[in-house]
Amino acid sequence: WGDGDEGQLGHGDQYSQLLPKEVEALAGRRVVAVSAGASHSVAVTADGAVWSWGNGGLGKLGHGDYQNTMLPKEIESFAGRRVIAVSAGTNYSLALTADGSLWSWGNGDFGKLGHGDE
Repeated sequence: WGDGDEGQLGHGDQYSQLLPKEVEALAGRRVVAVSAGASHSVAVTADGAVWSWGNGGLGKLGHGDYQNTMLPKEIESFAGRRVIAVSAGTNYSLALTADGSLWSWGNGDFGKLGHGDE
């Protein structure tokens, strides 16, 4: 619930919700972790898959583009990997895999992605 003006609630629209509402696109999947950024959201399902939705500006959704996504969409870069935790920042996201690898994507200004190149 809350402000959904950029699709960050995952209901397929840009409406705000005054009361909690199930994210139907993930119904039937066991969500084990979730994180909300300012305008996007990221979730992990029990199978280790990562899903993101909302404002795609600066690449923060991890889909290889800058497109907004109103419904949860699986991040294909994690195929074959088991993600155990995620965190959504203002314009970037992080994921921790079961083998201890840390992944980051989105806006890297001021070095916040930890790649050593910005």
